[in-house]
Amino acid sequence: MISFLVFLYGLVFGSFFNVVGCRVPIQRSFTFSRSACSCCHHQLTAIELIPILSYVKQKGRCMNCRTRISPIYIVVELITASLFTYAYIQFGIGLEWLLSITLISLLIIITISDVLYMVIPDKVLLFFSGLFVIERYLFPLEPWWDSFLGAAVGFCLLFLIAVITKGGMGGGDIKLFAVIGFVFGTEGVLLTFMLSTCLGAIGGLIGLCFGVIKRQQPFPFGPFIAASALIVLFSEDRILNWYQSLVT
Repeated sequence: MISFLVFLYGLVFGSFFNVVGCRVPIQRSFTFSRSACSCCHHQLTAIELIPILSYVKQKGRCMNCRTRISPIYIVVELITASLFTYAYIQFGIGLEWLLSITLISLLIIITISDVLYMVIPDKVLLFFSGLFVIERYLFPLEPWWDSFLGAAVGFCLLFLIAVITKGGMGGGDIKLFAVIGFVFGTEGVLLTFMLSTCLGAIGGLIGLCFGVIKRQQPFPFGPFIAASALIVLFSEDRILNWYQSLVT
């Protein structure tokens, strides 16, 4: 029953994250501006805003102009709900779960904004940084100062790459790694960096092969950082134990 409630909670928040990720980068309010069809500007009713069910009921189309609605919306809702539920199964209800769903929320939002606009908004990072400071105060790393060291390592590492590549790494990516470093600490942020580099390289090669990405063309790195951070969130200990078994 709790897992089901957490799943529903994730669906609702996933719908909200869609709005935040789409609107914040273009300076559009997500609190006072009502949701509307992007084609005919029909303002959505409460029934049309029910996660998943409204999409199914409307057969994936706007009720007013019948324009097809992107399935990305329900994909984001389902991914958010699934991750919230998996975090509950792995950590249970408590401070660790609260920290994990806060991180998941940040990663979902920045993935949407980076894919759509190639921007990781400072407002989003600043808001979540405040939450993480509170949560790490209540649920600190061991030792507690590893959060600050991890933030410094994450920021400096990406900043150094940006300098060497002369802008090959965006400012949003640099700040995002600082936030991730604060949450994970030194080992976690280094592992996230290694994984994101590998995933980014694989994603770039696949994009080149299928013509989605062109040579010398920038592409959003945020989704690869997000995927790597999720892997570390749920599997850091297993990965580190596996690595230690290889080198010993």
